Amino acid sequence: MLLKNHSGFILECGTDEAGRGCLAGPVTAAAVILPENFKNSILNDSKQISEKKRMLLKPIIEEHALCFEVSHVYQEEIDEINILNASILAMHKAIEQLQTFPEFIIVDGNRFKDYPKIPHETIIKGDGKYLSIAAASVLAKTYRDLYMDKIHEEFPMYNWKKNKGYPTKEHRAAIREFGITKYHRKSFRLLPEQLKFPL
Repeated sequence: MLLKNHSGFILECGTDEAGRGCLAGPVTAAAVILPENFKNSILNDSKQISEKKRMLLKPIIEEHALCFEVSHVYQEEIDEINILNASILAMHKAIEQLQTFPEFIIVDGNRFKDYPKIPHETIIKGDGKYLSIAAASVLAKTYRDLYMDKIHEEFPMYNWKKNKGYPTKEHRAAIREFGITKYHRKSFRLLPEQLKFPL
């Protein structure tokens, strides 16, 4: 059973990101403040539930949250500032857009940078412990997946509709065959042989 609150503050915001390990597309973060009486038996870390359940949860979270925001940081910026900084930036941007100013922020994982004027705590595997982080993980994942489905239409040979930009065998085979697109992260090791030098 996921916990409702960590800090004791009513306006506690949960934040999480999706797409850190992908070879293409943005890293996407969501920030969510849930009402005190929010309950949902299906909601969990987005990696633990099926795509169908995530899509069912998306409108429920959007309807019941006190407020939520989602933010993308795209591949050009990821290449410029690195994926960790881009992930934190995406979370900061989502928090910044919230219509209600949070009193406390709980963050999935162990890395975050101070957000101005709001105390925070990082929680390892927080998306499997707290409802608001789980809700943020579901929104980040579903919004990012929908974005990847959209750009799939432009470059169907990489099958982003299925792999969402993650480094699957199929995605890497397509990079070998067709090269990279404007959506690929150039600072990432896109193919394992990139690190092997011919003798």
